[in-house]
Amino acid sequence: LSFQLMMLVDYGGSIFPIIAHAPWNGVHLADFVMPFFLFVAGVSVAIVYKKVANRVEATWKVLLKALKLILLGVLLQGGYFHGATSLSYGVDIEKLRFPGILQRIAIGYTVAALCEIWLPRQRWREDGFHITYIWQWYVVFFLSVIYLWLLYGIYVPDWQFSVVLPGSSTAANNTFVKCAVRGDLGPACNSAGMIDRFLLGLDHLYAKPVYRNLKDCNISNHGQLSSASPSWCHAPFDPEGILSSITAAVACIIGLHYGHILLQLQHHKDRLWNWSIYSVLLMVLGLLLALSGTPLNKSLYTISYLMVTTATAGITFCILYTLVDVYGWRHLTSMLKWMGKHSLSIFILVTSNIVVIAAQGFYFKAPENNVVSIVSLRQNPILYSTS
Repeated sequence: LSFQLMMLVDYGGSIFPIIAHAPWNGVHLADFVMPFFLFVAGVSVAIVYKKVANRVEATWKVLLKALKLILLGVLLQGGYFHGATSLSYGVDIEKLRFPGILQRIAIGYTVAALCEIWLPRQRWREDGFHITYIWQWYVVFFLSVIYLWLLYGIYVPDWQFSVVLPGSSTAANNTFVKCAVRGDLGPACNSAGMIDRFLLGLDHLYAKPVYRNLKDCNISNHGQLSSASPSWCHAPFDPEGILSSITAAVACIIGLHYGHILLQLQHHKDRLWNWSIYSVLLMVLGLLLALSGTPLNKSLYTISYLMVTTATAGITFCILYTLVDVYGWRHLTSMLKWMGKHSLSIFILVTSNIVVIAAQGFYFKAPENNVVSIVSLRQNPILYSTS
């Protein structure tokens, strides 16, 4: 299901902006894709590491798999394959983007797997999994506290960067962004961006962040920024950055807990009851946080966003489980099952633009009259989106 959503929002987002990523605060359909990936990754960890004979060997396997995903992610988003409107190719090492979708999944998967392999478990009890896997919940609490401390506690000073402004062929130095704040959750002065700029460097972040679609940035229909736009609109920002990866890892651990319920309980009713309780609880807490001032924000992966999207993944999981495992409607999800088995291959085909290259090969009368043009990708030149 996550891959179907990813393909829908990546290809249809330029036609129907309401399903594309929210510019900053709020959630659209596209903002549920990444949490679904992380949730399913957590569930799979519980199944794969149900029994671990050798912890050290299992740990090395986890780290090796994570490394492969990270390297593959960096390669795919490096620009080696041409884009939807360009036949050029090549990787600019100086501007290679380090964070990304596969990298984030690798981080979340690693944290959840290490929790499952190494943390002690109490003897399983009928009165709840919160007792059996208490140490994993301690990790959830610890990571959440670290995230909140870094998000709200770090002082963000004024900063500057170089950018090529519209109508200029040279880099404009001394482009300042005034901040001097602490705990700001706006696109210009949040601590998540500051951490990434300091540790990764501006040139290695996502060059066209989604907040450029905010009204303040005055972006044109062709994705161009006006020279009158605020300075921060021109700056890179990575929605898969370091700080937001902390709460993304928490999403994986919560998915791991759903996997425990799947393995430990044998009856449909018991499984669905436990999943429903946790999903409703997460949804209520997340909405209360959103109403109290903590925005739903994918780029920062706020606590409220974590809870609401993970709860949605849990509810979706319950619905699919009921249809497939309880009522046996497997023919309805046969395509989902096939795509799940070949998920990484499909991701590579889509992210590398190989699908787009193939689609451009079929046109009517003139090469520019192809399927890619029909779905208005020229209005959104970067097919790859950080779902």
